[in-house]
Formats: sequence, C-alpha cells, structure tokens
Amino acid sequence: MSASKFITLNGLKLHYLDHGTQGKPPLVCIHGLTGNAHNFDVLAPRLSSSYHVMSVDVRGRGDSGWTAGTEYTPQNYAADLAGLLDELKIDRVTLIGTSMGGMISILFAGGYPHRVEKLILNDIGPDIDPVGLARIGNYVGESPSEFNNLKQVAAYYREHYPPMRNIPEPELIEQVKWSVKPADNGKLTWKMDPQIRKPMRTAARPLDMWVPFARIEAPVLVIRGADSDILAGRTVERMKSVIRNVESVEVAGVGHAPSLMEPESLTAIRKFLAIG
Repeated sequence: MSASKFITLNGLKLHYLDHGTQGKPPLVCIHGLTGNAHNFDVLAPRLSSSYHVMSVDVRGRGDSGWTAGTEYTPQNYAADLAGLLDELKIDRVTLIGTSMGGMISILFAGGYPHRVEKLILNDIGPDIDPVGLARIGNYVGESPSEFNNLKQVAAYYREHYPPMRNIPEPELIEQVKWSVKPADNGKLTWKMDPQIRKPMRTAARPLDMWVPFARIEAPVLVIRGADSDILAGRTVERMKSVIRNVESVEVAGVGHAPSLMEPESLTAIRKFLAIG
C-alpha cells in the first residue's frame, strides 16, 4: 500500500507517493506534462522487491502546490527533484521519467552525474519531434475545464491519449480519478494548475538538452513507442552515439507514451534494473 507524503521546499508543498520498500536502493518515478504520481501505481509493485520506489507530483500537478505561471520551467522541476532528494537524504538514485519527467531526469542526471545510478527515459530524448509537440500543445490548451463525472474524464483520455483507448472502463476510471478534484459547482475539475494549460510559452533561448545529456554518466535505457510522434528513431540513434551505455527498446503498435506495463517495456526495465 502506497503512503502519501509531503515535503516543503522554499515555501512550496510537494507531494510524493512512497510505494516501499524502505532500506532498498531508492528509485524515483517522474510523470509527464499532464500526469501525476499515480501514473506509476501499477508499475511500482513490480519494482519494489528490489527498490525503494517513490513517485512524485511535479509542482502544479496532483497534490503538489501551485506557483506563478512563469515558474513552471524544466530547470525549476529539476531543482525541486534535487531538493526532494536532499530532504530525504538520498545521495544516489535511479530515475524513471516519462516524457516531461524524462526531460527533468536528463537535466538532473546531467547536472548531478554522480547522483544517478541508472536512468530510464520513457519516449523522450534531447530532441522533440515538432509534430508531436504541436499535437500536445493543442489538446492541452483546448481541454475542457470541467466534467460532469468520471466517465466523461475517461472519455477525454480515450480521445487524446491513444495508449489508453483499449483499457477497460473500470480500470481507466481508476487511473484518471487522480487527475481531477471536485469543483465548487459539484462538477469535476483538473487538479493541475490552469496556468500550465495556457498556450506554451516559447523561451527566448530554448534549452539545448544535448548539453546535459552529454554529461550523463549513468547507464541509460530508452523506451520508445514505435508510433511515437515525440521521440524519433534517429534521435535514439544519436543518443547512443553521444554517450556510452545507452540501450533501447521499441514497443510495437504504441505511440507517445508507453504505459511501461507492455511486455516489451516491463521485460526491458526488469533486465536493466537487474530485477529477477
């Protein structure tokens, strides 16, 4: 059973789930742009025999605190991760990052190479395909602000998240319920800060993610959806040429991003983490 926990960093409350098992090597999971810590509820028990598994709510999502819109940046997310690990007295960690969570992981692993044991990147790399970026920007910015019930929330996810289209309704509702909360009018609204759903700002000087990626010293596993419009196959090949110890697996018939519960994903993860 996961335990819900909070820490406060510089006045900002951050939430994370502790899936156990205390005393094992620490492993932290980081979700994507519109996700939350519960995205790893199914994966975590598969890893907790060998790792102390935790998953975080990135600021502005889930049960973590909100901040000014200009402060939702990859650099701040990576600083939050560093602060969380410091607070928990974790010197060295294994990271699993999905999409945006993988970008955060790259920044952290490049900034603190000595603190990362292993790194799993789920359908993300230093380059993002503009086609997928435009798709995400459109559906995030145009999503409804309220829903009448969880069935409507599930329908929204089926429409915009292809990997969720074949999930049975009860299972999908169990997943999406963590993304919403009751609104004052009795309907359901997003837990995520509405500021994040505003049109994405274009940085004056976009981050060159190849710079921190090149500094990574830990072994890296890249999981790519074969139909991904975010992570191109050529990017994976370049990642392998930039640093050593990069291996990859493709999940057939899946776009952005794999659930990590596909047989190909789970087998690769368990092998990479040396879980028998």
